[in-house]
Amino acid sequence: MSNGKRLVIIPAYNEEETIRSTVADVREHAPGFDLVVVNDCSTDRTREICLTEGIPFLDLPVNLGIGGAVQTGYQYAASRGYQIAVQFDGDGQHRAEYLEEMARTLEEEGLDMVIGSRFIRHEGFQSSTLRQLGIRYFSGLIRLRTGAVITDPTSGMRMAGRRLIERFAADYPRDYPEPESVTAILKNGFRVEEIPVRMRERQGGVSSISLRKGIYYMIKVSVAVLLAK
Repeated sequence: MSNGKRLVIIPAYNEEETIRSTVADVREHAPGFDLVVVNDCSTDRTREICLTEGIPFLDLPVNLGIGGAVQTGYQYAASRGYQIAVQFDGDGQHRAEYLEEMARTLEEEGLDMVIGSRFIRHEGFQSSTLRQLGIRYFSGLIRLRTGAVITDPTSGMRMAGRRLIERFAADYPRDYPEPESVTAILKNGFRVEEIPVRMRERQGGVSSISLRKGIYYMIKVSVAVLLAK
């Protein structure tokens, strides 16, 4: 049983096709969690759906990208006294059935972060071959910098305890933040572990990572991981 309030942060940019089902999944399978959608200046009906369906949401006035949207969620969690906050994608890839297990692992083992990894048991949707190669590359880079083995460093299904909520509320990477932020917290002595999860393929919408952005992603994140302090 959790010792404090728990929050699901759902960053959303143009997720009108999936936001209802994502919220329904959380409400059905993780009833012990509150939730908030961070609407990152969507141009579709995401905001309207949140309004009409009574879904709690924060409405950003400009598009901040995934890092800014997630940091906004952490700021919301920090200001309202949440002891646990978990990032949970709005596109239907993540499964809320794992959230209670993640919280139990975080609390019982005294961790600062728990990451849901696709690549411990290799079950469920595994992403494209090209992206898997990139994930292995970042995993190796993180191990080189920190000595820690993180099998799924790009996973957006990440749960943080209170110390990290406060840290991320104050400082969080803007672009493609997962590998950079996990490297920084490992280097600063925070305790991070993974648990195996199954994920789905994106249930709607379009990925924001094009070929051109993918090249920028590899270069930018590589530099950020190498320079993380």
